[in-house]
Amino acid sequence: MELRVLSWKHCFHLTLLLVHLSSPEVKATCRILRCNSDFVAATLDLGSSSGGGGGGALSREAMNAGYCSALRSYSMCTRRMARACRGDLAYHSAVQGIEDLLIQHRCPRAGPTAQPRPLPQGTLSGDACLYERGFFSTEGRTPEYLHCSVFGDPHVRTFNNDFQTCAVKGAWPLIDNEYLYVQATSSPMRAGTKATALTKITIIFKNMRQCVDQQLYEAELDNVPAAFADGSVWSGERWGHHSLTVRTQSPGRHAEIRAAHIGTLLVVRQSGRSLSLSVRSPRDVIEAFGPEQDLQLCVWGCPPSQRLNTLRPLFPDPPPPSIFSAQAHCTALLPAQDVYFHACVFDLITSGDPNASMAVVNALQDATSMISDMQTLHLLPMASAHQCRARLDLLLLLLLLSVALR
Repeated sequence: MELRVLSWKHCFHLTLLLVHLSSPEVKATCRILRCNSDFVAATLDLGSSSGGGGGGALSREAMNAGYCSALRSYSMCTRRMARACRGDLAYHSAVQGIEDLLIQHRCPRAGPTAQPRPLPQGTLSGDACLYERGFFSTEGRTPEYLHCSVFGDPHVRTFNNDFQTCAVKGAWPLIDNEYLYVQATSSPMRAGTKATALTKITIIFKNMRQCVDQQLYEAELDNVPAAFADGSVWSGERWGHHSLTVRTQSPGRHAEIRAAHIGTLLVVRQSGRSLSLSVRSPRDVIEAFGPEQDLQLCVWGCPPSQRLNTLRPLFPDPPPPSIFSAQAHCTALLPAQDVYFHACVFDLITSGDPNASMAVVNALQDATSMISDMQTLHLLPMASAHQCRARLDLLLLLLLLSVALR
């Protein structure tokens, strides 16, 4: 009976904490929801064990020890995010809530921590090294694919359908998970201007069991090779199939890389004086990363301090004729006045290069071929994807709690 009371008490406190932390005001870049979900996963295991019969039931001491381990892991997760979450009230509420729970359950500050959730690798070994076939054989459906693109000055469409324009300079990770690492380098377009462009893209396919050895692809401005760094055009031959292949439709300016073992497609292009990248990858591949892999522009977007507003007037009223010229040029090239249109106008004005618009056109073409739901293709300039996602996270967490309380 005591075990059941303890489980209800800890679920009650957890519910109050998660309802507050999962509000729409929590910023995705702060990523406090990831700490929440890890804590939920660890404590749900304790709840399911306490309700079982026979010798599998945990003692009260074992349950409390497991709960303390989960709290220490939760505390470690928040400490890792202290810099990104500085000034976020929800984050500081989480820290205080963890402290209260540690005191309430008399948890030692030092001790073991909860083991991280296992990475979602089950489907990857379902059918040799062909991800899509293996996924269908185990799940009975096609995977859910996500799309990211980085192009222009530079603009980022994240896997969560957020659209941002970044002022980042230097090398930044776009993707960093258990299977794939992608880094982009952004450099000033010319002296005396703040405009930047992608000048180098590095892609590392990580070693994955029997399917593929680590492989490197690099592209630089005026050199987009249709081959990996070692000169090969395929890698990882298994049972008559290649895990990695490279091909091109425009030598020196285009490369298409297919990674069959992780169901991922990457397209590298040069448009004008900048590079661009478009990615289509399954959700469980994109989400296979740990808390230390916390900087990914394709997942979280660029840091708030590095974001630019493409809708902000670039010149005082009245606007110069160049703005109207840029708008007319982009209207003729693009089908809608969406985020791609505003990115096009922004790039033409900041760069002064008419060819800059081709990066936007190519990015939209890639998105059209990579996105299955055409209703999400043309994003509105001020779409609040963060708020929608936060509400979905809240519903998911509450659903998990309702299962734990049964």
